[in-house]
Amino acid sequence: MAVTRQTEAVDSTDISQDQFLWLEEVTGDGPLEWAREHNTRTVDAYAGSPRFEAIQAEIREVLDAETRIPYVTRRGEYLYNFWQDAANPRGLWRRTSLEQYRNDKPDWELLLDVDALAAAEGENWVWHGAAFLAPSYDKCLISLSVGGSDADVTREFDPVTKEFVEGGFALPEAKSSVGWIDADTLFVGTDFGPGSMTDSGYPRVVKRWRRGTPLDDAETVFEGEPTDVSVHAWRDPLSGLDFLTRSTDFYHRKRYLLVDGAPRELDVPDDAEISVHAGHLTVELRSEWGAYPAGSLLVIDFERFRAGEREFQSLFTPDDRSALVSYHWTEHALLLSSLIDVKPSLEVLRSTADGWTRTPSAPVPDWCTVRVLSTDRFHGDEYLLAVDGYLTPPELHRLVAGSDEPAEVLKHSPARFDPTGLSVNQYFATSADGTRVPYFVVGTGRPGPTLLNGYGGFEVPLLPGYDGGLGRAWLARGGTYAVANIRGGGEYGPRWHQAALKENRHRAYEDFAAVAADLVARGVTTAEQLGVSGGSNGGLLTGNMYTRYPELFGAVVIQVPLLDMRRYHQLLAGASWMAEYGDPDDPAQWEFIRTFSPYHLLAADRPYPQLLVTTSTRDDRVHPGHARKFVARIEELGYPVDYYENIEGGHGGASNNEQRAFMRALSFAFLWDKLS
Repeated sequence: MAVTRQTEAVDSTDISQDQFLWLEEVTGDGPLEWAREHNTRTVDAYAGSPRFEAIQAEIREVLDAETRIPYVTRRGEYLYNFWQDAANPRGLWRRTSLEQYRNDKPDWELLLDVDALAAAEGENWVWHGAAFLAPSYDKCLISLSVGGSDADVTREFDPVTKEFVEGGFALPEAKSSVGWIDADTLFVGTDFGPGSMTDSGYPRVVKRWRRGTPLDDAETVFEGEPTDVSVHAWRDPLSGLDFLTRSTDFYHRKRYLLVDGAPRELDVPDDAEISVHAGHLTVELRSEWGAYPAGSLLVIDFERFRAGEREFQSLFTPDDRSALVSYHWTEHALLLSSLIDVKPSLEVLRSTADGWTRTPSAPVPDWCTVRVLSTDRFHGDEYLLAVDGYLTPPELHRLVAGSDEPAEVLKHSPARFDPTGLSVNQYFATSADGTRVPYFVVGTGRPGPTLLNGYGGFEVPLLPGYDGGLGRAWLARGGTYAVANIRGGGEYGPRWHQAALKENRHRAYEDFAAVAADLVARGVTTAEQLGVSGGSNGGLLTGNMYTRYPELFGAVVIQVPLLDMRRYHQLLAGASWMAEYGDPDDPAQWEFIRTFSPYHLLAADRPYPQLLVTTSTRDDRVHPGHARKFVARIEELGYPVDYYENIEGGHGGASNNEQRAFMRALSFAFLWDKLS
């Protein structure tokens, strides 16, 4: 069923007249007082109920369960894991051997206790990962965030002594880009002072920093433009070649090879993705390139490419139903993940003297997703495969590319909710322009409260996956869950994404509205019992559902959202997304951007559904001012709205399991209250 909606005239008043601009002051006393007052009202309304307390406890139990799979990343002889639970809310970074990992209770070697570090240093540390020097893995850089923001503090850590390196490499808090050149040298992009960051807030300058020298003395290797998104550099450990990337916008980047200290641009499309491994150059196309269609994965010998040859071999060529999802190298093989109508498959490709061979990996269970979790492209052909689905608890499989060795189930998770009576079905809705839009429905098949989720941006596909918290809080209580694979995402590759860029953004919202209407037409639910949720770009999606299609929904949850599209490019990382949404400072582009700017679409006398808006003060990717101003404007118009702002947590909205359980329980309690 197709649904169309004419957008109303929007207010393009000069932003200087925005009476809620003061709420953009992230940590100002006034805005924080405003946020705390709203938090108190929302907590009083929902958090004291028996249903909220039960849901929160159930979600927390799932998040902290000792029987969760401790997912690992192989680096050399060790399997590394980061673990959070009730006793270790900030987490433990640890490692073990494959032999130990096969046991129900492996013997873990503790490397870093983040809770102990936070207590010792009096800082609210949140783990952001470790980057090893390959292929030896005897040195690493640890990234820690204050409160969950995107900005990191970087410190060198010795995985042998299990201590931070005294006098080692260290960077203060910034949105940095750091990579190993060798044991004593780094490529580093960070905040070197005025002019060193792009308008998007990422590094504009890359330098070569040698051990034992001040950061101020680091040698400049490359500089981008202020209008770029970012620049960064990396070394391929096998060839010793150094590469540079200058991202001119979110989807276009110039690639260079450093030759005798000078950058030489590589002759590949700006919107393609590339990788170099074991003498192979792969090029993943986002647009047509000569005889090669968009969405293809090409390969060529890198030295022949440097010599001018352009005869690629296509490892993947899409059709109208298929798309490349990802690819991963082992030492001697390439693992290629693809979709056919949002159903995953995985193939193992190997280069031989007669060309590339391909064999299917382990078969994929129905309505499940397989994800290559870990490879070590310098040490062997082992790969770890995560398998799960909406009703299929996670399993972790170990396989070896090119080997007859059967798949080994290393770990499996027990069910977190009873799937009895539940089923998964895929349907197709018809959008306003006639496009078939796939979506999944998980439930009992009986009409009732239904939660619809979507994203539709940045070529990100929404794939089947197990969510124990959702299962307990929603499905086990009789709710139905639906996922819309709308344009803007990556379910059908670049064409699906590019169909909803900029002036065509409305197609993503028409797709989502069509799925909502189709759910009602099929008898899955009614408009009064249909809820919708989404975060980040998905928050922009749900903001548009609230303002453009209010009659289709009974309740809307908007999380860490973009909502003021007139100013999004001036707030935090927003400038980096203009390739997705457009430039509001260009009058011609503002004319179409204004049609999907929820802050400007709010109007009196509309049948708005019930609304919960959540965000995080420490989100330094999507500015909390979006959510604050939207709520203030709704209140000015006299509509009811609930609001909660986590004072920390970053773009994920929460930084530990206690906060995650609270935030999710708040959303579910709200939805049950409004849709039951």
